[in-house]
Amino acid sequence: MSDLTTLLEVGGPVAALGGGAAYARAKHPAAYWSTVGLLVSTVRLLSSYGSVMEACGLTVAPSRLRVVAGKAMTQREVRPVPPRRGIIRPTTTGLRIRLRLAPGQEPADFAASAERLRHAWGVHAVYVTTVKPGVVDLRLVGYDVLGRVRMPRKTPHGPLEVPVALREDATPFIRDYRTIPHQLTLGATLSGKSMYLRHLIAGLAPQPVALVGIDCKRGVELAPFAPRLSALATDPEQAAELLPVLVNEMEDRYDLIKARQGIAPGTPDEEITSDIWGLPDHERPVPVVLFVDEVAELFLVATKKDEERRDEMVTQLIRLAQLGRAAGIYLEVCGQRFGAELGKGATMLRAQLTGRVCHRVNDEASAKMALGDIAPEAVQAACSIAPERPGLAVAGDTSGGWSRIRTPYLSLGDAAETCRESAHLVPDLPALKPFRPDVPVRPVETAAPVFLPRPVTD
Repeated sequence: MSDLTTLLEVGGPVAALGGGAAYARAKHPAAYWSTVGLLVSTVRLLSSYGSVMEACGLTVAPSRLRVVAGKAMTQREVRPVPPRRGIIRPTTTGLRIRLRLAPGQEPADFAASAERLRHAWGVHAVYVTTVKPGVVDLRLVGYDVLGRVRMPRKTPHGPLEVPVALREDATPFIRDYRTIPHQLTLGATLSGKSMYLRHLIAGLAPQPVALVGIDCKRGVELAPFAPRLSALATDPEQAAELLPVLVNEMEDRYDLIKARQGIAPGTPDEEITSDIWGLPDHERPVPVVLFVDEVAELFLVATKKDEERRDEMVTQLIRLAQLGRAAGIYLEVCGQRFGAELGKGATMLRAQLTGRVCHRVNDEASAKMALGDIAPEAVQAACSIAPERPGLAVAGDTSGGWSRIRTPYLSLGDAAETCRESAHLVPDLPALKPFRPDVPVRPVETAAPVFLPRPVTD
């Protein structure tokens, strides 16, 4: 009886501890990883590193000197040698370990075995990146970081760089306009496309940049950010007037660059430039980012007159996409569908948009529009996004690389407040003043009147 009592006394706390760990793993994976998962995975990796590498075919035959020394000392056959392992570096989301490849190995061998390594070490995912020739970095992610997105505290942040989402390998997804000047963002209704756009505007608002919007939904998406916008067009008629102004602004900037290129004898090489970023600070015009929401509205026509206007707008958009980068004009084109069925010039415009982000779409054809021409294997990943995960997307570029990303939640009020606080940073561009949106005056909050009790008299 005493033994049973002792067993119950010991088993109760153990069961409660196990239940608490299971609950934390399901509901609070980040806390579980920091307290339990990190230690368990580290012990598992250290104890099974050699056997796992051998089972995955990532070992090589030992050197002849090692074979001779081993037989002389132990009289036993020397087993295959795993890659040399560096120090295990824990992170808030997983582990990082650096490996030195053995002769004859390549990073693709480890990438092909990533799924086996994931199961062997009990982590959520394993990602392989090349550090330098002969050295790879294994990033072990302990839990699904896209389930509840938490951006890293320290993220790279520079001019025209916005940490807009989190990758599935727990690294930030940076929208860098100087590296990828133009981008196409697709997504169905309630897929998270507007949240992605909201992060971009809120991230660019504190920077010295001119923000221009074309929102043919009567401005319902971009109007809350009016205090920070230099120009806003809310219908195709206004867009048809705004785009030629941007093209003229681009041509004026090219004239400025051309004047700077009137190279005199003895001009230093650092003063010779072919874009605005080579100009001195006091001469460099402010960069311009053009946001086009629901781009299909610019292509839809009902009459012959609308068709002529559509052709003009598409031509101007193509010119901005082809020539705008050197003039410091960047495009962010958003929509639900984008393809050849929109009309003449659609495919040509899409070809100029280097970056691609595809949220949940309603059909496979839409995913192919965004990713099929740059990363065909990413199309299936975009089609498998569940409606229960808004903000999840597949990001790629013309280099062929792609990854899953998810945008954290940002309320419309917080984004609008950021734009209001940055309203003083709106640059002075005289050509865009006629298109500056009206900023509604915030009502002054007055205190409620105070009613004092009447004194009681005789």
